[in-house]
Amino acid sequence: MEFLYYPGCTLKNKAKDLDLYARRTAEALGVTLTELPEWQCCGGVYPLGRDEIATKLSSVRNLIAARDAGRDLVTVCAACHNVVKQVNHDMATDDYIRTRVNNYLQPETPYEGETQVLHLLEVLRDKVGFDAIREKVVKPLTGRKIGAYYGCLLLRPSKVLAFDDPENPTIIEDFLRALGAEPVIYAQRNECCGAYAAIENENVPKKRAGAVLSNAKANGAEELVTACPLCMYNLKKQADGTGVKVTYFTELLAEALDIR
Repeated sequence: MEFLYYPGCTLKNKAKDLDLYARRTAEALGVTLTELPEWQCCGGVYPLGRDEIATKLSSVRNLIAARDAGRDLVTVCAACHNVVKQVNHDMATDDYIRTRVNNYLQPETPYEGETQVLHLLEVLRDKVGFDAIREKVVKPLTGRKIGAYYGCLLLRPSKVLAFDDPENPTIIEDFLRALGAEPVIYAQRNECCGAYAAIENENVPKKRAGAVLSNAKANGAEELVTACPLCMYNLKKQADGTGVKVTYFTELLAEALDIR
């Protein structure tokens, strides 16, 4: 199985473990992640205004490159995934946006949202299969009580992302079971950590991330796992003294597969 891989900017600096173990574990599971040549930043935040075209162009360039290569595009960072998939949806469904973007970029063939965008967790679930992963586990995470932290960006807007049930997601819990861990279900697992609000008011992520950690711990979680560098930053910042460890899902997968 081969996919084009879009790492995004943060995975090249602050979230290197998320990237490193994505590549190593994918290879161990028979999945080739070929980095998209000359990829560009996704823009960081999905622009809500329909007139905001400039910040969508880099995502469309990446999508065009994947289409022209004849490959699905795989992301790992939850923020990048959200932006790229929403922009792709715009190009597939919104004539106004599609026309303006294609008029500006003038690709050899107009882009109409043909590329399939997948998160690595979707690849693990739908292409590799959690049963196949379970069979490859070398060091099962037996006895580990781990809470999945989805946050906002993997789940919403739900009709566009189509990642999982936004109110009762199960993909990360099923992933944890495949690794031998005990998933902890808690109310705050699909609530926002306050990430983007930090620029305006740092007390918002402090309060929100604190609520997530407190709720997870109250329900028995000893660890939290995430796919989002923004969430990781806020959760780890508030986790000191709570006794709750925060890791990326690729790190847990590497541990279970005994990959260093």
